[in-house]
Amino acid sequence: MRRVQPKSSEVVREEPSLLSEPRDLRAPRVARPRRYLMCPPAHFKVTYSINPWMDPAKPVDLPLALAQWEDLRDRYRALGHTVELLDPRPDLPDMVFAANGATVIDGRVLGARFAHPEREAEAEAHLEWFRAHGFTEIHEPAHINEGEGDFAVTASYVLAGRGFRSSPLSHDEAQEFFGRPVIGLDLVDPRYYHLDTALCVLDDSADEIMYYPDAFSPGSRAVLARLFPDAVIASPEDAAALGLNAVSDGRHVLLPQGALGLFSALRERGFEPIGMDLGELLKGGGSVKCCTQELRP
Repeated sequence: MRRVQPKSSEVVREEPSLLSEPRDLRAPRVARPRRYLMCPPAHFKVTYSINPWMDPAKPVDLPLALAQWEDLRDRYRALGHTVELLDPRPDLPDMVFAANGATVIDGRVLGARFAHPEREAEAEAHLEWFRAHGFTEIHEPAHINEGEGDFAVTASYVLAGRGFRSSPLSHDEAQEFFGRPVIGLDLVDPRYYHLDTALCVLDDSADEIMYYPDAFSPGSRAVLARLFPDAVIASPEDAAALGLNAVSDGRHVLLPQGALGLFSALRERGFEPIGMDLGELLKGGGSVKCCTQELRP
């Protein structure tokens, strides 16, 4: 480093180094306790089809669906997380997919507005829960958004999906309400109809994600590559197992057990993957993340 002898009135300022230590992606990870909202699948069934995963001709084993959901709930609690419960309603079979009901950041609640009439009433059920549990900054949206189905939170951004469910207009609405930069991403494969089927935030204290590139438009793929050059990239097989519909606490990553290729990739980054069997709920087009709404303080 070249030093210049200062004049008596000058303050010495060293030139900053252009080299920084690269982050060790395999360094030990730290889990942070979370608070989640979940809804038991007491009335879960597939009687209509609003995504390519749903087939009313395939019956749901309700006791098995409940057991699989309980295993997920209990695993969260065993890891030290808090799980709040939303009461299911008989006329709303998709309420088990609680992630779609709202987005909570900094204790502020952006409600949902569903694209399909079959799920419209879920939005008010969620808002009633928030009002009853002390949340005071609640925004009822003007534009269609399906909660954390299409909003994902990193350290720097709110990533926002569009193309099948949430309206692009909801992105501006979210940015104004949360005061965080919102990055719009276009989904192009109907199997990945929500952002949370194609992308997962691995560490929300940093900008670490995993995603499936082919679920996105070319422009959105370029944006993701620019913003997240070290992201874990899912294979077509792992994406098709809904492996990106996962939840991370910063260390433990709970994901569908069929996404075998992601397990080694996550371990290489220092995460601890935990495989979950939610096969019955997959019949409705959802897995770990769809069942889990995070209540961010």
